[in-house]
Amino acid sequence: MSVALGVAALSGCARFDDSASSPFTPEPTFNPANPRPPEDSGPSTTRPSGPCIDQDPAVVATCLDTTGGLVGIGEGALVAERRTGRILKVVDPDTPPVEVARVEVDGSGDGGLTDIALSPSYREDGLLFAYITTASDNRVVRIAEEGEPKPILTGIPKGATGNRGAIEWANPGQLLVLTGDAGNPGLATSPSSLAGKVLRLNSPAPGSASPEIAVSGIGVAGDLCRDGDSGVWITDRTPAVDRLQRLGNDGTVITGWTWPDRPGVAGCAAGGDTVAVALTFANALAIATADPGTRTITTAPSMLAQDRYGRLSGATIGPDGNVWVGTVNKSDGQPGPNDDRVVRIPPDSAGGTGPD
Repeated sequence: MSVALGVAALSGCARFDDSASSPFTPEPTFNPANPRPPEDSGPSTTRPSGPCIDQDPAVVATCLDTTGGLVGIGEGALVAERRTGRILKVVDPDTPPVEVARVEVDGSGDGGLTDIALSPSYREDGLLFAYITTASDNRVVRIAEEGEPKPILTGIPKGATGNRGAIEWANPGQLLVLTGDAGNPGLATSPSSLAGKVLRLNSPAPGSASPEIAVSGIGVAGDLCRDGDSGVWITDRTPAVDRLQRLGNDGTVITGWTWPDRPGVAGCAAGGDTVAVALTFANALAIATADPGTRTITTAPSMLAQDRYGRLSGATIGPDGNVWVGTVNKSDGQPGPNDDRVVRIPPDSAGGTGPD
């Protein structure tokens, strides 16, 4: 397993990006009521025609391989390519993506590089964490600017399916790890298996992982996203329904919403009482509003950008207040000439079909 860094693009920098904020300093504001329009987010909205140039002003990056997780950083985002193991920084349509790291992965089936997260002290240490599939297992690794990835948690069961996982910081000292069921629902309820769980890793560092089970019974893993009340939303797909659940900081788990039609819940982004969920099979971004007290969702989520960009997967809050999503058309859908892409979708609380 190796990491190849974009040294030329980062010449003179001691970190992946010294200008980035850490996840526990002020982050981009998730503002469903008044996000900055995509047209105002880049240096231009008029582009020449040609390969990998998208005329849609909401498109941030084009001609990527199938995307995995995204995380906001500085003025843009880092996006993972699930099958290649590349991590790219994307900023705007007029700035080519910059490869900042590459991890060796097994990208067959639904495995590969499925999620990334910044270290809580990223601005000082420049470290990234990633959930990956290897030849033998699924695992969490720590990526530095030089050297091999350092294993944080290994031995998460691997199967023909159910290898997707996600990571999110509950607080600066605790990393949450969402694991899939490896195609075997029985593993999700087994207390002796790391599959199909939300796991707590306290003070995660190479060689010191001691996972605690926070939630069992996870199906196909979707994503984890932290809200403003120190809770973490969880998305997963079971044989009966797709789910949006919330793990409170007191350890309680509630179900916010379920989708019996199983639209393929995937990445999520949260802020305040609002949660955005990428729906892979429904080709849309769902926007749900939770009750401030109970955290349950009683009104059906609105559907944005449906059928505009194809299948969506990863999601994060961008620096402009919009939800940034990655597409997975090359592996799961019907790719167009500019797929796969990273796209900005304004979280319009009034609903709608996305930018025109």
